[in-house]
Amino acid sequence: MLELVRAGGWPMIPLLLLSAVALAIIVERFWSLRRDRVLPPGLGQEVREWVAARGDALEPAHIETLRANSPLGALLAAELDVRDRGREVIRERVEDVGRHLVHRMERYLNTLGTIAAVGPLLGLFGTVVGMIEMFLGILDHGIGDASQLAGGIGKALICTATGMVVAVPALIFHRYFRGRIAAYIVDMEHEAMRLSDVLAARAPRAG
Repeated sequence: MLELVRAGGWPMIPLLLLSAVALAIIVERFWSLRRDRVLPPGLGQEVREWVAARGDALEPAHIETLRANSPLGALLAAELDVRDRGREVIRERVEDVGRHLVHRMERYLNTLGTIAAVGPLLGLFGTVVGMIEMFLGILDHGIGDASQLAGGIGKALICTATGMVVAVPALIFHRYFRGRIAAYIVDMEHEAMRLSDVLAARAPRAG
């Protein structure tokens, strides 16, 4: 492996750095986007029961604890903040907070997508640099042994292969995390709607 890196020349350095950054992002997103971290099991049901039991006597401290619990908790807490302002206001607040939560969950994904796009280009650049150096050598010293020429071309192509190796996993995980976040949003919207129904059923009694 070390020989391949040396054969690729200095353009391999940014490719290796990109691979390290991509790996760090993938590990971090896997940890941060765990389902039990984003959508704690039973949280929606617990909040609905709490609202149904407490009515208007919802402790602000409890709402703040819910907000810090998880992205789902933050969405439900935002809904409870405007629980007495009508269903339309609640819906607008849920949409607004939902956009912020999506932005937070998509953290680093733009960087991962950029790595997926830039990796092959850097690999191609490294190959072009290697080919230029090889042909300049031929210009100075002649072709020499044909097997050495083939070996030089093979070494130059190492950067292209490395760029593909970096880009393909980055692209796969970029799309995977986007899909996971989209699924989370659907589930969070469903929980928000169920809480909204509870608040709507409570509204006449509150009046």
